[in-house]
Amino acid sequence: MNAVIYHNPRCGTSRNTLALIRHAGIEPEVIEYLLTLPTRERLVELIAAAGLSVRGAIRSKEKPYLELGLDDASLSDDALLDAMLAHPILIQRPLVQTELGTRMCRPSEVVLEILPPISTPFTKEDGEIVGATG
Repeated sequence: MNAVIYHNPRCGTSRNTLALIRHAGIEPEVIEYLLTLPTRERLVELIAAAGLSVRGAIRSKEKPYLELGLDDASLSDDALLDAMLAHPILIQRPLVQTELGTRMCRPSEVVLEILPPISTPFTKEDGEIVGATG
């Protein structure tokens, strides 16, 4: 199975998601989106495929969110996308795409919905155990 993860190695959720994918026996294509920004078209495609709104795919906890006034509910999707592309730290992570679908993997075990069953438990960085699915 092929998998692509839009990853931030400084994010624990993203690291756990990547480790879960590898635990399932898959070596994904890892795109560090802060270094290799997706195109606008690709970002729109990922957001839609994950079943999210553009606002649902933006990180409201990041500094630029309030600085840019992105909490203004009247802003259009285009304005939000412009901000996300100008400040990629605003892109919610990790986004994962496999043949089984696309998910925003928060929490990290959401990725299990789009992976083959795993037969052994996985221990996350914080010690939480995610059970086998197979």
